[in-house]
Amino acid sequence: MMKRVFLLVLDSFGVGEAPDANAYGDRGANTLGSVLRTGFIKVPNMQSLGLFNLDGLPRDVSDLSVQDPIGSFAKLLEISKGKDTTTGHWEIAGVVTERAFPTYPNGFPKEVLKDVKNKVKRDIICNKAYSGTKVIKDYGLQHINTGALIVYTSADSVFQIAAHEDVVPPDELYSICKAVRKILVGDNLVSRVIARPFTGTYPNFIRTKNRKDFSVAPPYPTMLNILCEHNLEVITVGKISDIFSGKGITRKIETKSNQEGLSSLKKCLSENFEGLCFVNLVDFDMLYGHRNDAKGYALALNFFDEKLGEILNGLKNDDILMITADHGCDPGDISTDHTREYVPLLVYGSKVKKGVNLGVMKSFTCVCATTLDYFNLQNKLNGQSFLKEISV
Repeated sequence: MMKRVFLLVLDSFGVGEAPDANAYGDRGANTLGSVLRTGFIKVPNMQSLGLFNLDGLPRDVSDLSVQDPIGSFAKLLEISKGKDTTTGHWEIAGVVTERAFPTYPNGFPKEVLKDVKNKVKRDIICNKAYSGTKVIKDYGLQHINTGALIVYTSADSVFQIAAHEDVVPPDELYSICKAVRKILVGDNLVSRVIARPFTGTYPNFIRTKNRKDFSVAPPYPTMLNILCEHNLEVITVGKISDIFSGKGITRKIETKSNQEGLSSLKKCLSENFEGLCFVNLVDFDMLYGHRNDAKGYALALNFFDEKLGEILNGLKNDDILMITADHGCDPGDISTDHTREYVPLLVYGSKVKKGVNLGVMKSFTCVCATTLDYFNLQNKLNGQSFLKEISV
């Protein structure tokens, strides 16, 4: 028997406002609801797994529920402080963030920028909270003419650096971000430093797929570390390795799109290994949620769902598939930021009961606990396993 868990994170696929959404300025947020209102969504595979059977969905959504789901399902509530990629993924892996990472709605402090400029030997422009696509339009020409770095942030704890690839090649930008990552410590321990390369000519600048995240390392070992310590494989696909600073990973597969991520996942399905394949599909968040493109989000979900059929058929007898998310990013929201929402959890496999409604689970850490339980490993982290409830 060779046990494998395939854990897929649909980046930003929220399913309705969390109880504390108002504290984050996200009252009424519902990523799934906004996508459904486009009329373009068609996800029969996720529907069959129980996506629309989740507790507490609006009537127009729950009307899409199926009578006999083929998977087990739940709605997960995040307990970490924040609504960031890092906090969401860490909680999935057993680490709860008790203190929110700092945010900078009015830009970064002068002393931080001074340290950055002295270290990287380039000037800085912008230093505001900004939309990533709008900031390169407004500051791109100045950047090209001066070589100064475009530094901006959002509602999340991020220090983002945009640079034209002809002015600052991606490898140089990555080196700059690594240097900045070392500067942002203590009270300025930002969750992520993000390289945002772009190309094109004014005013038609476009962001490339060479984005790279430089996350702070988790404060203590995660599910990934525990699996590695017991000689199990931990294969990461997409930006998972960046989110965990490369800790607790036996092999990383870098991708630049959902299509590449799903292709890599299918290859992993055909391999012989025992352990975890942890996948992030970033396009939902990066290309559609942050750009308020609800139709694009719907079509991306349709593409994923089509490939999901192939994934379900490729699972082996002792495989468990879990599909979840790390936060919301409602494309129908007035802002372009992440949204504090519940996320779905869909679980499938030949050893998984059909139609088990796990209800609302009060922490993403149940994913960690259940994964460790499946491999018969002691959970020294946070979370309660639901393995007994779903096991055949």
